[in-house]
Amino acid sequence: MIIQTSTDVQNRRLTNGFMLTRVGVTDVKKPVRVVRQGRSNTLFCNIDVYVDLPSTQKGSHLSRNLEAINEVVDKGLRTGLPGIEVFAAELCRSLREKHEYCSYAEVRVTADYFMERPGPSGKPNLESFKIMARAVSHNNDGLKKLVGVEAIGMTACPCAMETVREKYCTNVALEGDLPVISHNQRNISSVMVEVPEHFDVEANELIEIVEASFSSPTYEVLKRSDEAKVVLQAHQKPKFVEDVVRTILGKILVKYPNLPDETLITARSESEESIHKHNAFAERVTTLGELRTGN
Repeated sequence: MIIQTSTDVQNRRLTNGFMLTRVGVTDVKKPVRVVRQGRSNTLFCNIDVYVDLPSTQKGSHLSRNLEAINEVVDKGLRTGLPGIEVFAAELCRSLREKHEYCSYAEVRVTADYFMERPGPSGKPNLESFKIMARAVSHNNDGLKKLVGVEAIGMTACPCAMETVREKYCTNVALEGDLPVISHNQRNISSVMVEVPEHFDVEANELIEIVEASFSSPTYEVLKRSDEAKVVLQAHQKPKFVEDVVRTILGKILVKYPNLPDETLITARSESEESIHKHNAFAERVTTLGELRTGN
């Protein structure tokens, strides 16, 4: 009996090809079970995975990516993983093993995350956030894993507030103890922190840092009295988008004094403007060592 085997087109050799930086699959949806401090939480994740492709190889065996994802997901569902950054790191190692020709592998994971937060009146609300993880392996440089969060808050514009004060509040009695009016923005901010070996960074802590960096957090449920408190609080702490990023960086410095200087930090903020048709954006990519020197 003659058994016919299919041709491995991906392994065909090229003589006039070009190296590709990233080839892979995106938006793979899988459950990832995280067990932390004795508590189990299943996160429904979107997963992107990539490897580089040499100039001499036609394809990158995309099915190997799905095999790697399924294997690490299955392991997590059976035994649990300490965090999605650990899931991303294990998946990144598996990609390097399965794609023996690659010199680079990258994994990105995002998941919706719900956390109980007190509202302005103290009543707890279940609020939604996004948590993120990234792992990168390049040649023999070792493996980097990062964890991050994204939150939605509110900012009040300091520039408009000062303009209103100068133009209309000539009588101090008009102000009283209340802040001057300004226009507001819906602000979306995030921070990613590298997690070195033998160190731990909690997503809940990062959420608290980002929320405390807005003019005010936002809430799913607000009664009328709560709305007034949120608006007042935001106008008592007017902030540019640049201020939000700098506040996040300052709070990271205080929260993690023991992380090494080479720890990578990415903080970004985008304000959806209410009186413009464009958005405002700010970002800093740096290390803790640079921040500690005041740079």
